[in-house]
Amino acid sequence: MKTINFVDILEGIIVKVDKKNYRTIWQSEDNREIIKIIDQRYLPHEFVIKDISSYIEAIDIIKDMAVRGAPLIGGTTAWGIYLAALEAKRNNHGKEFIIDASKKFLEARPTAKNLSWAVDRMMSFIEELSDIEIIIKDLESEAERICNEDVENSTNIGYHGLKIIEKIAENKMEKTVNILTHCNAGWLATIDRGTATAPIYAARDAGIDIHVWVDETRPRNQGSNLTAWELLEEGIKHTVIVDNAGGHIMQHGKVDLCIVGSDRTTRSGDVGNKIGTYLKALAAHDNNVPFYVALPDSTIDWKIKNGLKDIPIEIRDSEEVEYISGFLDEEIRSVRIMPEDSPSLNFAFDVTPSKYVTGLITPRGVCEASESDILRLYPEFS
Repeated sequence: MKTINFVDILEGIIVKVDKKNYRTIWQSEDNREIIKIIDQRYLPHEFVIKDISSYIEAIDIIKDMAVRGAPLIGGTTAWGIYLAALEAKRNNHGKEFIIDASKKFLEARPTAKNLSWAVDRMMSFIEELSDIEIIIKDLESEAERICNEDVENSTNIGYHGLKIIEKIAENKMEKTVNILTHCNAGWLATIDRGTATAPIYAARDAGIDIHVWVDETRPRNQGSNLTAWELLEEGIKHTVIVDNAGGHIMQHGKVDLCIVGSDRTTRSGDVGNKIGTYLKALAAHDNNVPFYVALPDSTIDWKIKNGLKDIPIEIRDSEEVEYISGFLDEEIRSVRIMPEDSPSLNFAFDVTPSKYVTGLITPRGVCEASESDILRLYPEFS
């Protein structure tokens, strides 16, 4: 295994598409009033960059999942509030316009903690301000800072998670380390490098032989559509499996550890994540497979302890269950897969109790999924 310099990683963007560096969201170099995103609704079939010029557009792309993943939702919210300030200036509105716009973001997607975190952080900058030019400048700087911090967080998560993978690789005499992940907690879910994928990329860069089991993650197939595409672009060995295969391959010793992301984690270590995460944690627990959750501290909800009771679970449109999209005859098509008169229900997330979580991989280090150990890393929230 080779030594990897994480200071060098912080200097720039890591992930490449067709050998070109991209973040998931960025400010246009030609027009600072335009925000660009990778529209994830078209992946893996088309790579589409979309321009955003209003806060309503920013809300819509969050709702419609053109962007998704808690950290990226936070970054998009930050840039969206900046766009609201620009609109306030163009239309001679006061600060109240920005405040009202920020409240609308809170209604976009309820489970991801990073959304409300970003709103609170952005709005804290304008409480005492009235000059719209200063407000715009401060919001622009803060949105950029939030995104840069997210890259640093992902890099540090990779550094701490690498130590876990290194230990497994040593115990396996450097044979292939098999990691199972659920949904997409990759660079497409963050600004760059990802949460659950950050240790995987770090292990690859350190010369460890890695293979990733990719859950398809119904109903929107973020695993087979997004995670598989990411890993393919990065040259990392991977295999897509149906959601219900995870337990089977764990029973047969084909999984060395699980790493997933989180949309909201309580201060006691309960984890809200993509629907199906709980079942993977149960299977891992039954088969003595370590189950880790990788997350930035902006995903921790310090106000709640009981995840089953207090983490809001988004219920999305039933059409996501009733239809499936694919690529046919050079276009993306949607087909119905169930009887038209059968009802469906689309829970987007579930909660994994802390007792099934081996540890949390945070930017500050790895801790147990318990309030006391989380506060060991984050004593300022005691």
